[in-house]
Amino acid sequence: MVEKFVGTWKMISSENFDDYMKAIGVGFATRQVGNRTKPNLVFTVDDQGTVCMRTQSTFKNTEIKFKLNEPFDETTADDRKTRTVVTLENGKLVQKQNWDGKETCIEREISDGKLIAKCIMGDVVAVRTYVREA
Repeated sequence: MVEKFVGTWKMISSENFDDYMKAIGVGFATRQVGNRTKPNLVFTVDDQGTVCMRTQSTFKNTEIKFKLNEPFDETTADDRKTRTVVTLENGKLVQKQNWDGKETCIEREISDGKLIAKCIMGDVVAVRTYVREA
């Protein structure tokens, strides 16, 4: 099921991301950069089922490698140190990050050929939309 995410995805829109970054505790200067950045997402899967998700932008590149349902330590683009687990639920890749007693969730799904990422922190939801690069 993860295979449908494999490829390079280019961001075409981002809604409410500043409020989401505020909700997770990102400082003003980093939010300014985050709001201007339009990253590409690159998904690959190896023979052992390890998923690699790279976020590439002019500001910063990050990479996480994980197996579904196996918790791992993640350092996020805004330098939070989280305990993260990624699951597959109803065709969505669900990434839950826990740190300092807080939890945020990023749900990624393919809809109408687009990758839709919903970033959820409490009642704040940001939606970032990507299209597959040729």
